[in-house]
Amino acid sequence: MGRALRVDVADQFYHVLNRANGKQTIFRRDQDYLAFETILMEGIKTFDMRLYAHEIMPNHWHLLVSPRKDGDLARFVGWLTLTHTQRYHAYNGTTGFGHLYQGRYKSFIVESDSYFYRVCRYIERNALRAKLVKRAEKWRWGSAWIRLYGNTKHKAMLSDWPGGEPDGYLMSLNEDDDSDNDKKGLEQIRHAVNRGNPLGGLTWAEKIVTQFKLGVTIQPQGRPRKRR
Repeated sequence: MGRALRVDVADQFYHVLNRANGKQTIFRRDQDYLAFETILMEGIKTFDMRLYAHEIMPNHWHLLVSPRKDGDLARFVGWLTLTHTQRYHAYNGTTGFGHLYQGRYKSFIVESDSYFYRVCRYIERNALRAKLVKRAEKWRWGSAWIRLYGNTKHKAMLSDWPGGEPDGYLMSLNEDDDSDNDKKGLEQIRHAVNRGNPLGGLTWAEKIVTQFKLGVTIQPQGRPRKRR
């Protein structure tokens, strides 16, 4: 079976994810997280990539990014994973011991407006959802912490959200995903991660599938609940 086609055009939003090989823990100590954060900063500068949200977890990471040039998404993520792999093995003396990542990264294109914020919330709730912290913004290795507590260097990593931060967004980060709408939203994002499906309204998603010949079936998703 061939690889799923990807969208990689400028000025769009993309949720990008990669996991460690065999779901092994590759971020154990602060130094491990800091090393990846440094590489991420370098990559943003090298490829002039816009980063809106991210979360580094013990065995995987999430990014919400937007490239300025066609093809730069693949170049950026390829450089990020290769550079991290090389430096990780060099630091740990494990060169030649196998793959660090499970393989090809996963990504999907995201519609702007409410869907953009839905993905930001999904990414920035990862550590809270995994019970690593009691409040989402307390996870040091993510964009929610940086926006509130980061220094100038940290905050330079992040691009301004197109519509600004919605009223009540921080409160929403710490709300349970217990409503039917939130549960459905989680299911849709996870489906998009696994299949590479566009995440957005039905008309927009069908247009993306047709335009880029993605070969996937789009199901009605409904409109995400607005966060106030």
